[in-house]
Amino acid sequence: MTSPSVGPERGLLRPHGAHDRASPASESASTSVPPAPGTMATDSWALAVDEQEAAAESLSNLHLKEEKVKPEANGAVVKTNANSEKADEEEKEDRAAQSLLNKLIRSNLVDNTNQVEVLQRDPNSPLYSVKSFEELRLKPQLLQGVYAMGFNRPSKIQENALPLMLAEPPQNLIAQSQSGTGKTAAFVLAMLSQVEPANRYPQCLCLSPTYELALQTGKVIEQMGKFYPELKLAYAVRGNKLERGQKISEHIVIGTPGTVLDWCSKLKFIDPKKIKVFVLDEADVMIATQGHQDQSIRIQRMLPRNCQMLLFSATFEDSVWKFAQKVVPDPNIIKLKREEETLDTIKQYYVLCSNRDEKFQALCNLYGAITIAQAMIFCHTRKTASWLAAELSKEGHQVALLSGEMMVEQRAAVIERFREGKEKVLVTTNVCARGIDVEQVSVVINFDLPVDKDGNPDNETYLHRIGRTGRFGKRGLAVNMVDSKHSMNILNRIQEHFNKKIERLDTDDLDEIEKIAN
Repeated sequence: MTSPSVGPERGLLRPHGAHDRASPASESASTSVPPAPGTMATDSWALAVDEQEAAAESLSNLHLKEEKVKPEANGAVVKTNANSEKADEEEKEDRAAQSLLNKLIRSNLVDNTNQVEVLQRDPNSPLYSVKSFEELRLKPQLLQGVYAMGFNRPSKIQENALPLMLAEPPQNLIAQSQSGTGKTAAFVLAMLSQVEPANRYPQCLCLSPTYELALQTGKVIEQMGKFYPELKLAYAVRGNKLERGQKISEHIVIGTPGTVLDWCSKLKFIDPKKIKVFVLDEADVMIATQGHQDQSIRIQRMLPRNCQMLLFSATFEDSVWKFAQKVVPDPNIIKLKREEETLDTIKQYYVLCSNRDEKFQALCNLYGAITIAQAMIFCHTRKTASWLAAELSKEGHQVALLSGEMMVEQRAAVIERFREGKEKVLVTTNVCARGIDVEQVSVVINFDLPVDKDGNPDNETYLHRIGRTGRFGKRGLAVNMVDSKHSMNILNRIQEHFNKKIERLDTDDLDEIEKIAN
C-alpha cells in the first residue's frame, strides 16, 4: 500500500510538523507514518542504552533532568518539572502507555490457552470458526498481506471473530482480547475487506485512545495493505491541519475521538453517513480518558444504521460493559474465559526485617547463597526503586530499572535488554511491569508487598507478580519482605485469600537458603 506524503494523491495525512521529526529506523522508506511525539531520535535511543549500561557504576544518571518533555494523550507536548512530581506517591496507572508498551515489546502473538466463549446475537444461526485464512475467501491481495505479516493460521480470537466480522451481511461484535492475541490484525482485515477503492471517500473509521496507539494501528494497516496499492489511509489526530471545506478522499481514517468528531461534524471533512465499518479499539483505555466516552457515542450516533460496529477491550468491568452496549447495537459477543492462574508451582517465603536496610541485607544474603538466573524485584514507589537499583549496582549486580518517568520507548528498550539477559535484575514499580513476560525469571522478590490505594492487600497484583516465576512448567520462587506489623498483617491476609501457607525464611542461615533452591 503506497502512501506518498504530499501531492494531489495524498496517502497518509501527516500531522503538522511531522516532516521535521526523525522516523523510527524500522519503518520502510515508502510509508509516511508520522512518528509519535514521544519517539526518540536515534541518538537518544543510544543514550537510553548507554544509561542502562552505565547502571553498573551508578544509577544516578537515570533520574530525569529537571525539566522533561512529556507527550500528552492528545499528542501535544508539554514541559513538566520532574521535581514537582512527588516521587513518593505510587504512580498512577496509565493504561494507554501500558498498552503501547505491550505493543512495542511484543514480537509475536501470545500463545493463549484461554477458552473462547462466543455469545451469538441469533442463537439459531450456525456458529462458524475457521482454522485457516483460506476459508475466509479473502481478496487475494489481502491474503498475501496476511501471510507477509507472518500469520500462518488464525489465532484463537481470529478463529471466532473473523467469520462474524466478514459475514454477509456484516455482524456487529463486542470482543474481549488482551494485547498480543491478533485482534488488531482481525479488525484491520475486516476494514480492508469492506473497502471499495473506486469510491474516493472514507468508508472505515477507527477510534484509538491516543495518537501513539492510532499510529500502531496504522502500521498494521500499512503492512496488511502492502499488496493493495490503491488503498489510502488518513490520520485524524490533533495537529493534522486541513483546509476548511475540504473533503477527504482516503478510504480509511484512524484517529482520536475529539479530532474525529470535529472532522465529522464541525469541519465536515468526513461524511459519516458513508461509513461502512466503525471500530472502537481499546475501549477500557478510552473510557479512562475524560471526554472520550461522550465523543465516541456522539460519533456513533452519526453513522448509518447498517454500519458494522466493532468494539474491543482487554477488560470488561461494568463501566466498559455499559459503554460497549451504548456503542454497539445487537452485538455478537466474544469473551476470553480467564485462565485460572495457579500458585501450585511456586514456593513462597517471607523474611522478617525491621527496616529498609535490613531488607537490602536479606536480599544480598539471598543472592550470595543461591544461583539466580534472572530476578524481578517489585517496589512500591519510584524513590525506593531508584535507591534499591543504585545499591544493587554498588554490589556489582547488573541492574535494569523501570520507572514511570521513562518514556514508553525507553521502557521498551530496558525490557528488551532484560529479556536478552544483558541485565540479570529488573527493579520496577508495579505500574511498569504489567503484562511483561520474561521466560528466564526464576525469582520474584516483593521488596514491598502489593497494596491498593486504601492500603489493603492487592491479591490480584500479588498473583500476577509471582505468577511470572512458575510459568512454562518450571518451579518458581517468591520471597516477600516484611518490615512492620502492618506488612505482616497484609501477608497474613494474602495467605488466607489464596489458602496457601507462606513459610518464614531466615536469610542469616545459609543452609536454610540453600535448601529452598533445591
